[in-house]
Amino acid sequence: MTGRRRSGTEDRGEEIQAAEREAARQRLLAQAEAERIPAEESTRAVPDRRWQREQQ
Repeated sequence: MTGRRRSGTEDRGEEIQAAEREAARQRLLAQAEAERIPAEESTRAVPDRRWQREQQ
């Protein structure tokens, strides 16, 4: 076998990158949740016919 062994610094670098990816993922999930509009608000029918009056 001629496989190359990884040094401790390479393993540590991969750990840091994985932690950074997870932190970024958590930030994105938190931002998406903060900006989320509940379905009951987005699907409610609101009668608003002002745009039709403006076109006449």
